Amino acid sequence: MPEQIALIVIIGIVFIVLAVVFSFIPLGLWIAALAAKVPIGIFTLIGMRLRRVVPKKVVDPLIKASKAGLTVKVDQFEAHYLAGGNVDRVANALIAAQRADITELTFERAAAIDLAGRNVLEAVQMKVNPKVIETPVIAAVAKDGIEVKVKARVTVRADIDRLIGGAGEETIIARVGEGIVTTVGSSESHKAVLENPDSISKRVLEAGLDAGTAFEILSIDIADVDVGRNIGAQLQTDQAEADKRIAQAKAEERRAMAVAREQEMMAAVQEMRAKVVEAEAEIPKAMSQAFREGNLGVMDYYNMKNILADTDMRESISKVDKGTDRDE
Repeated sequence: MPEQIALIVIIGIVFIVLAVVFSFIPLGLWIAALAAKVPIGIFTLIGMRLRRVVPKKVVDPLIKASKAGLTVKVDQFEAHYLAGGNVDRVANALIAAQRADITELTFERAAAIDLAGRNVLEAVQMKVNPKVIETPVIAAVAKDGIEVKVKARVTVRADIDRLIGGAGEETIIARVGEGIVTTVGSSESHKAVLENPDSISKRVLEAGLDAGTAFEILSIDIADVDVGRNIGAQLQTDQAEADKRIAQAKAEERRAMAVAREQEMMAAVQEMRAKVVEAEAEIPKAMSQAFREGNLGVMDYYNMKNILADTDMRESISKVDKGTDRDE
């Protein structure tokens, strides 16, 4: 009985050791590489484990590339993996480029494009099958003040040589929009733009908008042209409204100044009236002083009263005559 237990323990230990060994040594990948006639040694796979490289992410793309007839070394794929690249995507891009006879895409360039953050496989596909970029609605104003809304479709093809450091789709859209605004703005009338929308695409293409980008512009097609607002008339209306407000402000300023002047005049008149009342209050005193001193007699006083009464009568008659003239 003890001998059987010892045998079972030994067999268990052997199984554990084998499980650990086979989990560390990718024996299945080594057999698959031998079956695919890819020269890769078992010690190379063990070295990948030690370098913290997932062997499957290197061996599978290597087998795929080898079957496609590409000459790629395992060290190249492993170095690209260690640099943080996508080995499988690079292998697929190289295979697609070989099938499409794109000779300028080498492994070094594909790896550089992948490490630069661009999708190298998508770039190869766009090289074979050009992509259509649709711009948003772009509003521009012709010289006659009418707004024209234009929507364009830009057909682009990836340029492998300019993928590293070249501008993206946003730059293409921005440049096309700038070209549309410039072309419409230089047109004498919006009718000319509506009659010949192809003039926009021709002038925009002539500007060489793909310079410094990762694409080659093949064509610019105007998808839609609509007439918008009358910007010129609206600007004139706004200017007239602004002039009106300025005139109203100036008129209000003049009215306020006139009111202020009138108030000043009323204050002056009131002051003069106060002085007159004050002077009239001194008259009785002066007359009594004149009576006491003998400078004014009784007859002189009555003559003065008669003159004042006659003057009041004349003023009353003149007021009555003026009122009668108004009624007539």
